[in-house]
Amino acid sequence: MNMHARLALALALCAGTAAADTLIRGATVIDGSGQPGYVADVTLRNGLIAGIGKVTPRAGDTVVEAKGLVLAPGFIDAHSHHERGLEPDLEARSAISQGITTAIVGVDGSSELPLGDWFAMREKSPASINFASFTGHGSVRKAVLGADYRRIATPAEVKRMEALLGADMKAGALGLSSGLEYDPGIYSNTAELVSLAKVASASGGIYTSHVRSEDVALDQAQDEAATIGREAKIRVQLSHLKISLIDNWGQANAMLKRIEGWRAEGIDIAADVYPYTYWYSSIVSVFPKRDFDNIEASRHALKHVAQADGIIIEYFAPEPRYKGMTVAQIAKERGQPEAETLQWLIKRAYPDGNVDTPDKREGVMGVSMSEEDVSTFLNWPLASICSDGDSDGGHPRGAGAFTRYLRQYVLDKDPSSLPDAIRRSTSLTAQRYGIPNRGLIAVGRAADVVLIDTATVRDNANLQDSLAVSSGIKGVWVNGEQVWDGAKSTGKRPGEIVRRM
Repeated sequence: MNMHARLALALALCAGTAAADTLIRGATVIDGSGQPGYVADVTLRNGLIAGIGKVTPRAGDTVVEAKGLVLAPGFIDAHSHHERGLEPDLEARSAISQGITTAIVGVDGSSELPLGDWFAMREKSPASINFASFTGHGSVRKAVLGADYRRIATPAEVKRMEALLGADMKAGALGLSSGLEYDPGIYSNTAELVSLAKVASASGGIYTSHVRSEDVALDQAQDEAATIGREAKIRVQLSHLKISLIDNWGQANAMLKRIEGWRAEGIDIAADVYPYTYWYSSIVSVFPKRDFDNIEASRHALKHVAQADGIIIEYFAPEPRYKGMTVAQIAKERGQPEAETLQWLIKRAYPDGNVDTPDKREGVMGVSMSEEDVSTFLNWPLASICSDGDSDGGHPRGAGAFTRYLRQYVLDKDPSSLPDAIRRSTSLTAQRYGIPNRGLIAVGRAADVVLIDTATVRDNANLQDSLAVSSGIKGVWVNGEQVWDGAKSTGKRPGEIVRRM
């Protein structure tokens, strides 16, 4: 049943013309609006929230006793890769076990193409969670330019990219995403991005960007994102906001002041953030100029971007035993300086020099953010919470971002901020991205809800076990079906494709 049909049924549901499927009784409801919680019963029926208040259960109802627990809207992961590693079981355990009910994918400039085909496949074979997707700038660029992408696109090529994006927007894409620190997006210019962003804007979409630099040229990279927002008249979302240049740690408030300045100018710009001080990417990302043979560039990266003992190999196809080792440890083993070892690792992984290959050959985590900056960004009222994680491990954020955020940055620091933390994990993202009917607990809304024990909720995923499930998530319902029972997946797959409103 599509969302329009469900909304048409809402009046009948509220009138009590059908038996309730699930009654969650006595929970403290924190509804996603940012308002304080209140104690109530919540009825789920036919995929919708059918009633809120004091409810007497009927014969056949499933009653969940929730006294002392918090009931919140299901978390909307503002920036994720949870479509990766999803097959073959489609349970998305890493997502549902931390309370995520909708994952935003197609980010960092990479998406399925055309999205309509992927949407149809996913609807035929649903997962336990909902998916919404951007169209990736890198994906349309590669589709048009092919292997000859290391250059500025011609006007005719930009027109072909616009056509691909336009088709995806009609299919329900949220907007345009870019990954300008990666191939092939790194070779584009601002004019190309403005042209594409105008196509997304015309359909009410949003532009989200992994900007060109998160370290040495961060200010200029964010300036470009603001320029695209200004010229294309489109909402802008800065992906996984961070300061990755060690020299600039402690400047989070200054960055937020710049963003607020753009907002005062009339550019609708905000950001998403994940609660970790280390990123997960390709080892080549520390070479923004792709000058891998330049030893000075390698030394600069290890001094200013991420130190050798803070770059951890997550996987390395040519030498799998390196998993868990740092660049510093590998250098010591090889009896080679660290900067040379960094270059050697890239050459070993990419002997053909092609760092944009479908069969990704390596992945690393880099410690390059300060805890102070991360905390400042997470406390910004316009920061949506994200995982930037996937379903098959690697970085612990894929299985623990939202529960880590609740435990370490909210409940352990300022429990009174929980309603706003829930808002920025739910309705804020829904509103910015144009996601219909989700992100709030209200009658007639989609029945995506999460039941939380605030005394025990915490993340358990770590560098040794990146897929360890969280504690304290007592139940998760997606479109009214329970997908997580507090300890394991129920095996149900009620997830839907969520299209732009």
